[in-house]
Amino acid sequence: MKHKRKGNDIRKLEAFKRLINLCLGIGGLALEVLVFSYYWIRHFSGSLAVRYWWYGYLLQIVIYAVLLLFLSNMYGGLRIGFLKNIEAIFSKLFATLVVNVIIYGQLSLMAMELFRLRFFVQMMLSQGLVVVVWIYVANWIYRLVFPPRRLLLVHGERPILSIRNKFSDRKDKYEIVRCIQVKDGINNICDEIAEGYEKGDYYAVVIWDIPVGYRNQLLKFCYAQSIRFYITPKITDVILRGSEELHLFDTPLLLTRENCLTIEQKALKRILDVALSLLLLLLTSPFMLLTVAAIKLYDGGPVIYKQVRCTEGRRKFYIMKFRSMEPDAEKDGVARLAGKNDSRITPVGRFIRKVRIDELPQLFNILKGDMSFIGPRPERPEIIDQYVEIMPEFVFRMKVKAGLAGYAQIYGKYNTAPYDKLKLDLTYIENYSLWLDFKLILLTLKILFWPDSTEGVETEQVTAFQEEHIRKNLKGERFPKKEEG
Repeated sequence: MKHKRKGNDIRKLEAFKRLINLCLGIGGLALEVLVFSYYWIRHFSGSLAVRYWWYGYLLQIVIYAVLLLFLSNMYGGLRIGFLKNIEAIFSKLFATLVVNVIIYGQLSLMAMELFRLRFFVQMMLSQGLVVVVWIYVANWIYRLVFPPRRLLLVHGERPILSIRNKFSDRKDKYEIVRCIQVKDGINNICDEIAEGYEKGDYYAVVIWDIPVGYRNQLLKFCYAQSIRFYITPKITDVILRGSEELHLFDTPLLLTRENCLTIEQKALKRILDVALSLLLLLLTSPFMLLTVAAIKLYDGGPVIYKQVRCTEGRRKFYIMKFRSMEPDAEKDGVARLAGKNDSRITPVGRFIRKVRIDELPQLFNILKGDMSFIGPRPERPEIIDQYVEIMPEFVFRMKVKAGLAGYAQIYGKYNTAPYDKLKLDLTYIENYSLWLDFKLILLTLKILFWPDSTEGVETEQVTAFQEEHIRKNLKGERFPKKEEG
């Protein structure tokens, strides 16, 4: 009975936390809409070629608020207490910028001329100040009311440094207060969880990389006791998430199809790819011409860099990029990922990598049909061989066409561990929809300006090219260890 009361108290706290988060997010949104309303009434509405009744002007404010709510939610600008201050500010400002560009185009059409840009810039600066101040204040309030969640980490035999580092990076939200290894016995672990939860030593459990049999017991125990738990999914978990529920019998049945995309989905995806690539080629052609000139003027070497990559079904094709490295960057013939502060990257190359201009020639790959806008990033055949030797499941990501941007690039980083990237790519493959493609395209706009997504691989990062380092750390075991179940 005492344990149930404890669980009820925590559930009430979580409901209160969600309410506070919603109020803080909507509060910041309302302040931005108020700034727009002021400029709309004071500076914008008088410049329109057509006059409207008051409810017409009110409708414009409502349209602005709805667009801002939609994009702020998509880009994470409403996630007060979840994102770091700088990430929340960037997400909110980016959403605001996109909305303001849309509204500027709309008002220019209504005025039948380019709208006065000066007042839009003033409005954006005012909104930027509001966003920065509000997010710092809102996050301070949130973290003052809700301290970091205390966690118990249950782990297997693999080293736990990486997962601990991930949680320690968010000390404002999580605090791992104890680690316990599964070999200590499942019954002892369950007793520890129940006792620690009752005393308030920790309020959630992190289940990381343990055998399936033990994991299932822990999941059922935590679920039965209404204890929150976090879990790192295995490949099979990711695949099952995309399954279709069938109700043919009186027993639940899950269906995973042999083809990831239906013929209708492939046709719609191809239409979207062609239309967007033609539009972007038209819009980015001036930047492409400037890039060609910059590369030629710097060292006189070739402008386009072609490289063999693999797409759907491991079919090989030549990917095209603007050259960002020295012409003889791989003169030894050894394939390697670009490192952080890689000396092979030219000054021009460093800039075009930072703003992603080097990827623009891949629009021609999309038109040709070798790639799609959204899909797993294509890898070189020799790199695939090294990955597959260490993790055979890597071939799963080639069930669909390679992409200009992928789930792993949007929700991960350039230097995210390969196994985590694989799980992210499989999440996309198993949950594909046309709306998901639209959403990821919109999110790609954000990551183009976020520096974490362009970082190189750290020298100590575990990749497929450091198998010796991997084997040493895991005492001869292959990485990742073959999954049980």
